[in-house]
Amino acid sequence: MKLKSIKFFTPEENSLKTEVTKPKPSPTGYISPAGKLVLPSNTLEELGIEPETARFKIGTDEGKRKIKSLYLVPSGDDVDTFTLARSGRGYVIPLAIILKKGGIDFAQTKYVFTVSLFNYDEGVVGYELALASTEPKPEYTGKPRGRKAKVVAE
Repeated sequence: MKLKSIKFFTPEENSLKTEVTKPKPSPTGYISPAGKLVLPSNTLEELGIEPETARFKIGTDEGKRKIKSLYLVPSGDDVDTFTLARSGRGYVIPLAIILKKGGIDFAQTKYVFTVSLFNYDEGVVGYELALASTEPKPEYTGKPRGRKAKVVAE
């Protein structure tokens, strides 16, 4: 007779696990009504950025009309770089003209962003700022699609 392969359980598998790990919220910031990228101090601390010495090249996806995300790449040289300026509880980078050209209406709508890391070059880690509007999406007003709902006769 052939032996069956049986998986045996342990008492640890039957016990309830009380440790529930919550995902760590990603660092965030927002765009001020004056067109400045606002990075709170705790966000900079979480990302390990030294605000007094940090210099960034700032860019966006090439070939896109509207800005969906901004990219901050740390750079050591002083040519074509942006610096962080102290403002209130955090640090800001003034980008009003660039944001307006990119289709971001920061004066009327509040934009927030989440920061994630990406590999830019060999050994250079950049920061991607994914923009999202706090305004709710407008209701769909187009023609209804699909099958028509059946009417039940009573």
